[in-house]
Amino acid sequence: MDQLSGFIDHIVFTSEETGFTVARLKTPKQADFINIVGAMPGVNPGETMHCRGIWKHHAKHGRQFEVQSYELTAPVDILGIQKYLESGMVKGVGPVYAKRIVDTFGVKTLEIIDQSPHRLTEVPGIGEKRVEKIKLCWEEQKAVRSVMIFLQSHKVRPSFAQKIFKTYGEESIDKVTENPYRLAKEIYGIGFKTADELAQNLGIASDSPLRIRAGIEHVLWELSTEGHVCYPKKDFIPEAATMLAVSEDLINKELSHLHQEDHIVESSIEEEPYIWVKPLYNAERGVARELKRIQNAPCTIRPMLVDKAIEWAQEKQRIRFANEQKEAIASSLSEKIHIITGGPGTGKSTITRAILSITSKVTDKIILAAPTGRAAKRMSEICYKKAFTIHSLLELDFQQGGFKRNRENPLNARLLIIDEASMIDTQLMYHLLKAIPDETRVIFIGDIDQLPSVGPGNVLKDMIASESLPVTRLKHIFRQGKGSRIVTNAHRINAGYFPETEHEKGSDFVFFNVESPEEILAKILELIEHHIPEHFPFNPIDDIQVLSPMKRGIIGTDNLNHVLQAKLNPQTLHLIRMGRSFNFNDKVMQIRNNYDKKVYNGDVGRIVTIDLENQELVVNFDGRAVPYDFCDVDELMLAYAVSIHKYQGSECPCVIIPVHTSHFKLLFRNLLYTGITRGKKLVVLLGTKKALAIAVKTDNVKTRHTGLKSFLV
Repeated sequence: MDQLSGFIDHIVFTSEETGFTVARLKTPKQADFINIVGAMPGVNPGETMHCRGIWKHHAKHGRQFEVQSYELTAPVDILGIQKYLESGMVKGVGPVYAKRIVDTFGVKTLEIIDQSPHRLTEVPGIGEKRVEKIKLCWEEQKAVRSVMIFLQSHKVRPSFAQKIFKTYGEESIDKVTENPYRLAKEIYGIGFKTADELAQNLGIASDSPLRIRAGIEHVLWELSTEGHVCYPKKDFIPEAATMLAVSEDLINKELSHLHQEDHIVESSIEEEPYIWVKPLYNAERGVARELKRIQNAPCTIRPMLVDKAIEWAQEKQRIRFANEQKEAIASSLSEKIHIITGGPGTGKSTITRAILSITSKVTDKIILAAPTGRAAKRMSEICYKKAFTIHSLLELDFQQGGFKRNRENPLNARLLIIDEASMIDTQLMYHLLKAIPDETRVIFIGDIDQLPSVGPGNVLKDMIASESLPVTRLKHIFRQGKGSRIVTNAHRINAGYFPETEHEKGSDFVFFNVESPEEILAKILELIEHHIPEHFPFNPIDDIQVLSPMKRGIIGTDNLNHVLQAKLNPQTLHLIRMGRSFNFNDKVMQIRNNYDKKVYNGDVGRIVTIDLENQELVVNFDGRAVPYDFCDVDELMLAYAVSIHKYQGSECPCVIIPVHTSHFKLLFRNLLYTGITRGKKLVVLLGTKKALAIAVKTDNVKTRHTGLKSFLV
């Protein structure tokens, strides 16, 4: 092999996933840069590189050196040192400070940073606070590099190195070597497959009990991402055996061990054995127990003459309630727990305002809550009273983890009204119920025909199906919905009827018959860039939301985001991570609950800062600035187009939904119904009538395996 030595002038391209890098190398003997390519994770501009490899000719890029192996050393000349510090690898040092530091210390710069960092205060503009930041980052970078080399030697993506170091610190390599499967459980973004590859490279056998036990728990948690709280044992065993490529006997054996160790629970529902991971079993049992506790305890709100109270509320709101609305209000004023369910336009908001105005005459201890920030904001606007997200209501405990509000420190409420209750998953419902005092009256309001929660469970539906709690079902569309084809068509679809699609001037529901995905994409761009803003006062980014059932394909969310970002927010300042590009001012969505940052799955914001010097990106979520280290941006995704599931609980003035047969796997009635009900003023469907008909007819929604209904009976 040939050998080359020089310093890296700049990085042309690098894949964080594979470590494949294209860089320009400056050697002492050559005037021009040399293009070097190959797996070179974590290399930085300015570093001196000694590499072995072969020369190749690329048809497009010309002569280049394909690196087979390499060694890195710290840069030794002033230019290399300055490039190294300018690269952004040390937080707190950008181009300006890099030049000042090198001007002050010359070729001894790196030695000073490494051995006498206190001397950096000699550099104009650098104080003790910045010195401490540089020192910490310098030490971290050295440790991260060793983790990166360790991972690379075991064929694991180097992009995970920083996350692993952030979690385990100096013990990273020891902890990973001892039990690589812990990565899948403890580090977001690292799945079982990655951990399993690492384990096999470390010599852990495929039939090792450590692997099988980790695999069983992984399969159960994977099933929970599909909404299952538990799973039938007879179906689980072959599924786990196939996934792990081991015998069913081995799965059975390790299931017994996990059961004895209290990691999983086996129990029967209607005489059929089911399996739970312990946290989900505890949550589901807990929901049933807490509901019974609240329901059986006396209410401290004094009884009232319900008929007179309803008459008073009618006069106050200047409205006549229909009989089913009166029933809902009456039950909410007398029952300890009451569920109100109904579609759009059925008067849920009117009922909520009535309950609130009546109860506020006898107590001021009333709390309104909803699962998402947007749902809480909408509830506040409807009721003229502050509504909380459930997470903020329960108050996060950063020291201990979990929530501060619980059985020992309950909420101070005599009435709790929870909107969009169909979105609450099993674990969040358990935390919420634990914090509700015995004497509190609880009213759940939601639409059970919408998609169930993103997290595991089908809580509101199971509560209703158990027939153990009082329920009012609202079926009649009241005057709020008259004249709105959004409301009319939502109800038509929910009842299994084809929506009214003929064009009507001024209608808030429009269907464009477009045949191919390419034509649908072109039409979406035309609508967002020109047609809709010309006829409506909608901002193309903030007021228009594209909702697509699928991720892949021409009209899947991935491609739509790529195209819409280029059209609506082209920028020169951008960050590329994990193969995704984020621009300044991009619309983004948080895709997991992050309790430390107080941002939750489904929250939408705008990127307001990309700080290359401090390796930090800042997102504005409804007026709150939330910082992200560059290694944490995999918690974000572009949100010009999102899935209908992800947009639950949110509303937008205008939604655009492609409905095409290429999405046939996800053409379900409740998906379409949920998507349409996200639009407040305008809903646009694009696609074929055939696809629309398939969605309307397909009501065989995937069963979610849960135990709550049987626990409540």
